[in-house]
Amino acid sequence: MSPTPRSFSHIGLSVPDLEAAVKFYSEVLGFYVVMQPSEAIEDDSAIGTMCTDVFGPGWGSLRIAHLATADGIGIEIFEFPGNYAPDKNLEHRRHGTFHFAIQDPDVEGLLERIVAAGGRQRMPVREYFPGKKPYRMVYVEDPFGIVFELYSHSYELTYSAGAYE
Repeated sequence: MSPTPRSFSHIGLSVPDLEAAVKFYSEVLGFYVVMQPSEAIEDDSAIGTMCTDVFGPGWGSLRIAHLATADGIGIEIFEFPGNYAPDKNLEHRRHGTFHFAIQDPDVEGLLERIVAAGGRQRMPVREYFPGKKPYRMVYVEDPFGIVFELYSHSYELTYSAGAYE
């Protein structure tokens, strides 16, 4: 029996300034704030116990906020005490997650808003099928160095047509 595809629930991001990140992701990308920034501490509460399970004893405290995309995907944003930036924002050869993607039919307009808000454009806007289909993409960084991609069309439409032929 083949496994059934699962839904994507959320992604967790670590940032140096939780309020600034909530502002960026809600005001620039339009994500809904479903839980304002709050603090979790190492204690016997449900969240405290869960964090100890994940981070191990001695984690102390963290700040967290929850946002959601228009299609209900969660963006869980953390600010950890003693956080630090990676040496490179895009370590594509390192195993693990190295980007996520946001879909907007106005890639260029969203790109302008991201750059105006302190983000960075990592490459020119590119077309998957130049002159044939209007599928566009670009890699960007948020103001905190988190790399993500902008797509003009859905993942299924972009790749079901054989984008690499």
